[in-house]
Amino acid sequence: MAALLASQALPAFAQSASAPVQVRVQANAPGPKIDRDIFGQFAEHLGTGIYGGVWVGPDSTIPNVRGIRTDVVEALREIKVPNVRWPGGCFADEYHWREGIGPAAKRPARLNASWGSVIEPNSFGTHEFMDFVDQLGAEVFLSVNVGSGTVQEAADWMEYLTADKPTTLQQERAANGHPAPYKIKYLGLGNENWGCGGAMSNTHYVEEMKSFAHYSRNLNPSQTGENAMKRVAVGWDSGDSDYTEDVMKAWKNKVWSWDIEGISLHGYTIPNTWEKKGPSVGFGEDEYAKGIKATLKMKDWIAKQTAIMDRYDPDKKLGLYVDEWGIWVDPNPGSNPGFLQQQNTMRDAVIAALNLNLFMRNADRIRGTNIAQMVNVLQAMILTDGPKMLLTPTYHVYHMYVPFHDAKAVPVTFDAGSYTHGGVTVPRVDAVAARDTSGKLWLALVNVDANKPARFDVAFDGVNARGASGRILTATAADAHNSFENPNSVVPRPFSGRASGGQLRFELPAKSIAVVQVQ
Repeated sequence: MAALLASQALPAFAQSASAPVQVRVQANAPGPKIDRDIFGQFAEHLGTGIYGGVWVGPDSTIPNVRGIRTDVVEALREIKVPNVRWPGGCFADEYHWREGIGPAAKRPARLNASWGSVIEPNSFGTHEFMDFVDQLGAEVFLSVNVGSGTVQEAADWMEYLTADKPTTLQQERAANGHPAPYKIKYLGLGNENWGCGGAMSNTHYVEEMKSFAHYSRNLNPSQTGENAMKRVAVGWDSGDSDYTEDVMKAWKNKVWSWDIEGISLHGYTIPNTWEKKGPSVGFGEDEYAKGIKATLKMKDWIAKQTAIMDRYDPDKKLGLYVDEWGIWVDPNPGSNPGFLQQQNTMRDAVIAALNLNLFMRNADRIRGTNIAQMVNVLQAMILTDGPKMLLTPTYHVYHMYVPFHDAKAVPVTFDAGSYTHGGVTVPRVDAVAARDTSGKLWLALVNVDANKPARFDVAFDGVNARGASGRILTATAADAHNSFENPNSVVPRPFSGRASGGQLRFELPAKSIAVVQVQ
């Protein structure tokens, strides 16, 4: 892993547009597996993320399958969504699962106090979510209610979902249309319990977590061994490491009756301050540079969390799950501020690529991440407006990165150089490589510089590279975005490199991401 991380340790220096970036790919030295769950998604009952974004109801004139939007499902299937985290987020710790099962007309309407104080009709509940992930071909990441719920409530939900024997809860599930037990890949033991999940002290959370870990049993007999459900405890927020420290300490000294398989990290890209984050469009190079600098804090957050985990778990038995991340800016003017609606730009695409590259570099510890959020909320893949739908620049990054799912990371070294603007200095370029599940070699290149093109001269160990082709995403302006009037303003186009002097040469324009297969 040290060789894979070497690109981050090399000294940076200012480069002109004509100075090539020398990249070396050790194609004969595969590293850790890049778990496909690193490309996971997040869907919370927040704004129009569910209602209007995923769920329109079976009587809608918008094409749907059992109430779930067909266009959204088809688009998400294209990026091979590995898992979806649901029902939150802060909403998870006020969600009571029984209110979302049974006949829709009998489900109670509640106030969504966390997000916009709007009515939550509970039309989209357990069975609708399971149907949704099944239509996607994805796995389930379920968050149980630790904040306002009980251990018994969580235990009953798990029995309702996974029991295969004729218990009362299993029979109720069958009566509601699903006799076979569901599979749950991940179980989140709460959400941000240091904050919206109950404002618990770290020691209080640890005691609650032990009980939830023990009693939230997966009873599906097919989920054993490597297929066993993984429980993810609440860990570090970008401002507090006490949770991770105490959870790991408890795990190290645990007794037989409880266990966990992972711990979470939440960290958002805030270009300015929480009170005034900055606009999602209409910004210039100042906001672009500040956004890039802010997102690179993720590198330090991962390093700090990993260092804590390594002290208690040097064999890396537990995974680190960055199950909330992304850029968070001011809501669109005129929208409900509690709906967290924002536009998605070329800047956001660069931010997505830089974070995914970082997660892949740390694939020996990071087993999954979930960008916030999937549809219509924060750094979304998809935006909808009634029957209309568009794909964002961030969606296109995820589409381009599909070859990295379950690939084997390959060490890459390079001098990142520097991009400077307005007192902000960040690495100018980035690069990662991996061999996909069929053995093909893929390379991702990022030019962060807002103004200057970058030339990459890539040398390979163990490979006779004859050429490379793939796609590139770029735009003339940092705030370029897709709108319902012009949904294809920022889309990938074909891209290739050429062989030169035993290397491959790539010319990337400013603000661009390229993913190519090496021949």
